[in-house]
Amino acid sequence: MNNEFVSLKREGASGLIRMQWEEKRNALSPGMIAALKEAFGEAAKDEKIKVIILSGTAKAFSAGADLAYLKKMQGFSYEENLKDSRNLKALFEEIYALPKLVIAQIKGPAIAGGCGLATVCDLLISTPESLFGYSEVRIGFIPAIVMTFLIRKIGESHAKRLLLTGERITGSEAHRIGLVNYLFPADRIESESKALAEKIATQCSGEAIAMTKKLIAQVQDLSLPEALELAAAANAEARAGRDCVRGVTAFLNKEKINWNE
Repeated sequence: MNNEFVSLKREGASGLIRMQWEEKRNALSPGMIAALKEAFGEAAKDEKIKVIILSGTAKAFSAGADLAYLKKMQGFSYEENLKDSRNLKALFEEIYALPKLVIAQIKGPAIAGGCGLATVCDLLISTPESLFGYSEVRIGFIPAIVMTFLIRKIGESHAKRLLLTGERITGSEAHRIGLVNYLFPADRIESESKALAEKIATQCSGEAIAMTKKLIAQVQDLSLPEALELAAAANAEARAGRDCVRGVTAFLNKEKINWNE
């Protein structure tokens, strides 16, 4: 897949999704959102892809909404705005619930909707100088969709600081508060991202990753007894799975297992 907005290619066990609408700094227009949905859908179906890396261009990961589209939105009805909001929500939901691990590789700004896009990924890798910001409140808008994911990821206190002030923070600060998982200099971030993806694909069961991601999403909204009961059921289901049988057998036989084979 390769179009004006997004490219998708496979390298080893990694699916590399790259936003490439450079002239608009990878703004989240309807075209970009549709292209990302298509790319993630294709990557999810490719059995040879174990881990997905989402990146932007050299200038930006994603600078948020397309300015021309923002201007057009001023004439939308409530129903048109709701349809548009649900379109972005569907993309975020797709990434968050995808049964494969998704890494956001961030160089340059990730602002507003672009920061939301990074937030819904499972792991974030950034350069120290990259910029993160949920700037919606500064133009009278609200960061409504992303806050659901951000509060889960970094807690209410840090989320309020970012969402209510529109403050921009560096990759280093994002790493300190737990939004970013790994920091690397710009000249190493691509190679380190690919190395991490290959390591995960080799050392971790794809089946187990999918089940764990699903359980993480589900248990947070349940009471403790409900969460534990769901966890016990998932545990029992996993034990009967092909990967668990294979993994436990290899462990008992003291054999090294490569989950990418």
